Amino acid sequence: MKVDDFDFDLPRELIAERPAEPRGSARLLHVGAQGLIDGRVAELAGMLKPGDVMVFNDTRVIPARLFGRRGEAGVEVTLHQRVALDSWKAFARPAKKLRPGDRVDFGHGFSAAVVEKGEAGEVTLRFDQSGEALLAALEEFGRMPLPPYIRKGQADERDKGDYQTVFARAKGAVAAPTAGLHFTPDLLAELDARGVRRVTVTLHVGAGTFLPVKVDDTADHRMHSEIGVISADAAAAVNAAKSAGGRVVAVGTTSARLLESAADETGCLHPFDAATDIFITPGYRFRLVDVLMTNFHLPRSTLFMLVSAFMGLDRMKSAYEHAKASGYRFYSYGDACLLERKASP
Repeated sequence: MKVDDFDFDLPRELIAERPAEPRGSARLLHVGAQGLIDGRVAELAGMLKPGDVMVFNDTRVIPARLFGRRGEAGVEVTLHQRVALDSWKAFARPAKKLRPGDRVDFGHGFSAAVVEKGEAGEVTLRFDQSGEALLAALEEFGRMPLPPYIRKGQADERDKGDYQTVFARAKGAVAAPTAGLHFTPDLLAELDARGVRRVTVTLHVGAGTFLPVKVDDTADHRMHSEIGVISADAAAAVNAAKSAGGRVVAVGTTSARLLESAADETGCLHPFDAATDIFITPGYRFRLVDVLMTNFHLPRSTLFMLVSAFMGLDRMKSAYEHAKASGYRFYSYGDACLLERKASP
């Protein structure tokens, strides 16, 4: 399909600079058999059914944006994929003058060597620390990697809490699974009381999720790769709920992509521990996910392509036009929609 098919206009004032407070007060557009229904995230439990299983991404965002020096020149790097305990792929600015063998100093003895140079400003860095020590150094020297459309990516102290889900556990993401940002302990308790089962999986979201699609046809786009984990217990819980007639509700496109990567043709979910670069566009047959909760996405993005595959391009464009006209807030800190792929049984 042509990438232009996924384009739409969005007024700058609809891009959220901060999350709703409290989190559950964010708006929720329910797109399903009854058409478009405006609601609030706090009302989510009443929109789901006992026996449904919600799948959350428990990845934890690390302070992956670093500012250092190569000699006298300043260098900014944003880590986006771990390749070893001491090595990450990163986007560097400026990257033109960086060469393998160069060392970037981030201060106080914390530094990294450039070991490989890729395309579009990508480099591979090997740090002088590894594992938990490296993560601790990132906590000390790094900044939260806000997407570029929020305050030009300039994070502050408040973002350390705002840009993290309440169930974040597994360190490794450089972007938040933003649909999960809406949840509070009270809402999770309401879901439990409703009889909705909760399962966690892990997909370490990479900065590549914000890369623009630069080709004219979706068939020519190369999707970024991300590391995902689904435990045997999580897979069994999802399969049991599905077998009992419950719906699989993916919280966020990250959860949806991971579930679809690990499901077979029959819709059975298998344990998973690998990288995935699944690229979902209209024409894809969903194997497992029945309902998707997600935020409102960038035009021409792989995420808008995914939701268009889930619900149909025309239907999603109509939903987005309604959201724009109704003043919904867009992107990572914005409002959400609940998409039901088919009528409830």
